[in-house]
Amino acid sequence: MTALSHDGVRTGRLSSALDPEAHAIVYAPFTDAGDADPLGDELRRISEVDRAHLIMLTERGVVEPGRAAALLRAVEELRAADFGPVRGRPMPRGVYLAYEGHLIETLGDTTGGVLHTGRSRNDLNATTARLRARTPFLALLDAVDGLADVLLARAASYADVTMPAYTHGQPAVPITYGHYLAGVAGGVLRAYGRLLEAGDQLDVNPLGAGAVGGTSVPVDAERTAELLGFTATVPNSVDAVASRDFALALLSASAMLGVTLARAARDLGVWTSEESGLLRVTDTMVGSSSMMPQKRNPFPLEHVQGRATASLGAFVAAATAMTTAGYTNAIAVGTEAMRHLWPGLGDTTDAVTLLRLVVAGTEPCPDRMAERARDGFTAATYLAERLVADGMPFRAAHHRVGETVLEALESGRSLEETARFDGDLAPDRVAAACAFGGGPGADGLPPLRDLLTRHRAETAARRDRWSAAAALLDEAVGKAVRA
Repeated sequence: MTALSHDGVRTGRLSSALDPEAHAIVYAPFTDAGDADPLGDELRRISEVDRAHLIMLTERGVVEPGRAAALLRAVEELRAADFGPVRGRPMPRGVYLAYEGHLIETLGDTTGGVLHTGRSRNDLNATTARLRARTPFLALLDAVDGLADVLLARAASYADVTMPAYTHGQPAVPITYGHYLAGVAGGVLRAYGRLLEAGDQLDVNPLGAGAVGGTSVPVDAERTAELLGFTATVPNSVDAVASRDFALALLSASAMLGVTLARAARDLGVWTSEESGLLRVTDTMVGSSSMMPQKRNPFPLEHVQGRATASLGAFVAAATAMTTAGYTNAIAVGTEAMRHLWPGLGDTTDAVTLLRLVVAGTEPCPDRMAERARDGFTAATYLAERLVADGMPFRAAHHRVGETVLEALESGRSLEETARFDGDLAPDRVAAACAFGGGPGADGLPPLRDLLTRHRAETAARRDRWSAAAALLDEAVGKAVRA
């Protein structure tokens, strides 16, 4: 008898520990899904905007190059020191003014005091919110991409593994496990597209809007957009500071994705039960019991269902907060509503990751699937359609086949034996024959793979653009500091 270990490597029936990636999600202590270092990360985003703003002001002749160089050197020193001199300062009026106050004390008012020229905390905050959203947005896109890739790969691998499709929890018609996974992939890829579309709003630069009415300073929003990786500018100053629509768009797209995740997790949970026995999950994606040694619990699926709905709750909370404010800069919008975005995106990313791991670690049980397809009389609809092809009206064929099923049940024989049909009613042959209407007999994978390729290219282009802008800004700052 094998001794049980207490380190989780072997426990009860399980021969291995939980997958490390899944373990990091389901057993990590609860934290806000936002920044690991909220103050430092916010200061870094503020300073990134400052760098672009100063370069632009210098190029526009608003700030003298020598002062801009001194300011930029001071900002670079703060970034290198991880903003240590600012972290300990009192912040009675917020992070930005404490940061600016340090620069003024260090460089004097005539130099440090020009940093905020032609700008307000309102358009600054609208900009840093977009910058902050980039990281969790890309993380979610990468997770969705990985899930879609695994679904399509498994769909191809199991394209010939016949199983029942279920409606109302009952066997309906024969499909394949691969066809089911391709169906889920379709929903995931549509969500991928909606996320990319929602992310377009992250690429609009609100800088230049000032407090709410723009500025008389001749700022160049297109130049700061270029340096920060935006592709457009907000044409209306009120809209620029009043709106955080991108947060609602991202949460809405995430919530729709979450519905697909939760529904797929429910199916997989049912099919992995001992009573169903259609699927078996690898030991690295199940847990045992602290008391019952025989248990194999695919519990990550329950985490998928729980976290997949987080974005829906976050959307409702954020939208509710926004409805309390007038259409101008408002704390209810810029602060209270926005705080729901980070856990909403983070939990959705976790749900996507867990489902990917489960799908990758799950094998169908072909014999059991074929048995349920056969014993569930899933070929009945096909039989009725063959009678129609021979000239019988469909409703009459429906009744005829229904009577045949009853006869088979009463006699204990199969549908094939009872129907006396001159044809093959084996579920795998029936599934292969259903080649119309997107059925399992058609190869529906190429369009899905093409869609994944297009989405992947768009994600890569956005990531590359943001990286290129960061490099461009570093280069511009380097030249200004050396001037």
